[in-house]
Amino acid sequence: MKDKNFTGMPKELQPWEGFNRDNELVKIGVDKRRYGKMVTVIDGIDPKSENINDIAKVLKKKAASGGTVKDGRSIELQGDHRDVIKKELESMGFKVQLI
Repeated sequence: MKDKNFTGMPKELQPWEGFNRDNELVKIGVDKRRYGKMVTVIDGIDPKSENINDIAKVLKKKAASGGTVKDGRSIELQGDHRDVIKKELESMGFKVQLI
């Protein structure tokens, strides 16, 4: 998205310039669902600057679990994988906060 200029504004005034993975705070939490199942919820990844589906694919492979992208904003993984996901997101360059 950084290469496309669809707003007509000069490149230095575009709102997404200057934002990168270091500025984003990704929150990881665990939610208890039906029948006592645990779900790891990753929220805070900007879908405009990152391809959230590719990130979800990498995280699902790393955690060896199933998962999905909800509403194009948050990633849900089956099971409690907070530690594994935190290490992987930090290696990708995100700032991570466990909830």
